[in-house]
Amino acid sequence: MPLATTYCRAQAGIDAPPVIVEAHLSGGLPALNIVGLPETAVKESRDRVRGAILNSQFEFPMQRITINLAPADLPKEGGRFDLPVALGILAASKQIPPQELGRYEFFGELALSGELRPVRGILPAALETRRAGRAMLVPEGNAEEAALVEGLEVVAARHLLQVCAHLNGSATIPAYSARRTRRDPQGEEDLSEIRGQHLAKRALEIAAAGSHSLLLSGPPGTGKTMLARRLPGILPPMTELEAQETAAIHSISDSGFDIGNWGKRPFRAPHHTSSGVALVGGGSHPRPGEISLAHNGVLFLDELPEFDRRVLEVLREPIESGEITISRAARQAEFPARFQLIAAMNPCPCGYLGHSSGRCRCTPDQIRRYRAKLSGPLLDRIDMHVEVPALPLDQLHRDGAETGETSASVRTRVEKARRIQLQRSGVANARLRNRQIEECCPLSSGDRKLLERAIERLGLSARAYHRVLKLARTIADLEGVERIATPHLTEAINYRRLDRRELS
Repeated sequence: MPLATTYCRAQAGIDAPPVIVEAHLSGGLPALNIVGLPETAVKESRDRVRGAILNSQFEFPMQRITINLAPADLPKEGGRFDLPVALGILAASKQIPPQELGRYEFFGELALSGELRPVRGILPAALETRRAGRAMLVPEGNAEEAALVEGLEVVAARHLLQVCAHLNGSATIPAYSARRTRRDPQGEEDLSEIRGQHLAKRALEIAAAGSHSLLLSGPPGTGKTMLARRLPGILPPMTELEAQETAAIHSISDSGFDIGNWGKRPFRAPHHTSSGVALVGGGSHPRPGEISLAHNGVLFLDELPEFDRRVLEVLREPIESGEITISRAARQAEFPARFQLIAAMNPCPCGYLGHSSGRCRCTPDQIRRYRAKLSGPLLDRIDMHVEVPALPLDQLHRDGAETGETSASVRTRVEKARRIQLQRSGVANARLRNRQIEECCPLSSGDRKLLERAIERLGLSARAYHRVLKLARTIADLEGVERIATPHLTEAINYRRLDRRELS
């Protein structure tokens, strides 16, 4: 029977649903038809496949060829279906044996010469291929990325002829072995390079330990950006699952995944002119935005009030839920977005409010309008609000003999505190649910009254109440203390003194 079946996968957000590629030859005028909701790039594969087959010295069947991409209601896009379509035609026309086709899932765009070109989104497909119990045959340009998935047999080929020889058994291609290396965080920017700013460094350590969000406020040139860029260097190393999740998101993005960043926590710093779609993702074919590209890493928003207010408001739901759902008329895509938000801002339009030089001439109304660009609900979702004052000149002129604590030593304490949190509740403190907060953050009657008075005096919300508790829990974990004590609670409350109501 002139029918052959090969296997591939489509791309739907970060998912890779299976696609069965059926090739059928029948009588009639020679034609090649592709059905199953193919988009333009898939329809154009007819010409690429014909050219690749002929230039590889195979015979292109002069029959009516029907290619069915099942399921029929799943949109198919990109050039990834070229190779399975070509192999299906060759198998249906008895030019290659069909027995081995069911053992593999095939991916790759074909050049007219028959060479295989890499495609986007291989890592999510590789994860699903392993779950399906099949091997994966990909272009050489995708092999390193596919081999990041442990337990998956990956076969890498350069040309259609090489694939056919492998399936015939005449020239078997050995399985590809990965060369996975994690980037050493010690080679990156170090916390010891920042002079002074002990309060801000302490806040950065707490934020890293509990995965808390942080807002740095201070005049220009006080080190806010330097502090933010050193946060990834003190975060705990990524787990295997986190590394795969992060790499999978970058794999389907327009920029693709750089194998050299395997295991490295992402640091994304979009410009303040970025649109809402750039931040959360979107497009007619939904792509991940900055918040998803920062998944398991850091999203740094410098000059926070300069962002369009409507752009900032789109962050409110992902900060809470850790995911973003992009809905379009024809499709819907979900992307994970568990990022750690670090933001920086000036205290006033000119930036020098409270500076010792007294150079600020901003009126109270100008300051109020400037700070009103940040909504109360958004600020309410940021755990820590820290002031970064101007550094005295005598600290800048030190000869370097006295240096601050290194990122490596801070990271050791952060990792210890994070292990305590994971053993206790399975998540970082910033992601504790309400029921977990009651179990993990008990207070004495005196401390509870202290917290209630602080909440009332600062005009904080119930959400801020819980965030203060989680922050106090992290401070206690850094000290290795089982119960939250008064010093831990007062320090946590102190990090809310720049709250929206006090600022305005």
